[in-house]
Amino acid sequence: MRSDKANESAAKGIGLLPRARKVAGRLGLDWFLLALLLMIVLAYLWPQVGLKEGPLALGTITDVGVTIIFLFYGLRLSPEKLKAGLSNWRLHMLVQLSTFVLFPVLILLVMQLVNADSSDLLWLGVFYLAALPSTVSSSVVMVSVVGGNMPAAIFNASISSLLGVFITPLWMGVFLTTGDATIDTQDVMLKLVLQVLAPVIVGILLHHRLGAWAERNKSRIRFFDQSIILLIVYSSFCESYARDLFGSLSMLHLVELGIGMLVLFFCIFGIITGISRLLGLAREDNITAVFCGSKKSLVHGTVMSKVLFPDANMVGVILLPIMIYHALQLVVASIMAQAWARKEEATKL
Repeated sequence: MRSDKANESAAKGIGLLPRARKVAGRLGLDWFLLALLLMIVLAYLWPQVGLKEGPLALGTITDVGVTIIFLFYGLRLSPEKLKAGLSNWRLHMLVQLSTFVLFPVLILLVMQLVNADSSDLLWLGVFYLAALPSTVSSSVVMVSVVGGNMPAAIFNASISSLLGVFITPLWMGVFLTTGDATIDTQDVMLKLVLQVLAPVIVGILLHHRLGAWAERNKSRIRFFDQSIILLIVYSSFCESYARDLFGSLSMLHLVELGIGMLVLFFCIFGIITGISRLLGLAREDNITAVFCGSKKSLVHGTVMSKVLFPDANMVGVILLPIMIYHALQLVVASIMAQAWARKEEATKL
């Protein structure tokens, strides 16, 4: 009798891990988010290891890694698919204008209302988040779960990443010239061409030869991308902790930032939904618009920070908004996508 109860308890215990993974998956909590948190903790405990002058030479490793990331991105960009996706122009315009115009203008308006200092690193990070392109993988996944327009989602996510190479630096140049902070435009553009634009172009030119290989190995490529991002986050936070740049940030600041990012997400989501209805978009197109237009790319935010902000000391603080927004957008969008999918299934029954 006892053995039966023991076996039953053991079975329940074994089932806890799959249940926990299932719950975490529904909330959008994957290993990468947990790894990001671990990198921040490690940087806090051992900041000297990840410094520029530290023993690991992470600066050189991540510089090379950024170049390879964008080379792989170019390999997976199909010129034929991009051309084929141009027809649904109203949906594409809505997504891209939301990503590159609505976000920055909304943040600028808020900054004017609260009389924010544009040279403050946290506000610089918030605007940097607003100027970034949309995500690729998570946007497409969410659209797929809810039953949206998948070809349009892939097109918009891809074109957003490509446009971000040009638009994000332009927005940051405009923003930084309005405050006390400055940006060396020539140096940034040179690095942008060498580390980002040139690898993308080379990748596109090699797509017909290596594109199929890149598609077959996309999971490995994604793991490589995420590994480089983790190294960049670790080294950035090491520099910031070593210079005590987080000394002025309290837990209240972080809570306020989290609430602000959540409000920003729902504002953008609501505005896009309203515009979609005004345009009379079909349900599938509306789903694609809200899930692609409300997302921001942590990948581009992390790797481009190395190019746009040469002073590594401040990058950790600047990355805080995009890291918090990234986590929240995954959690909230996953919950919403699951709810929409269940509602759609219920209406079909």
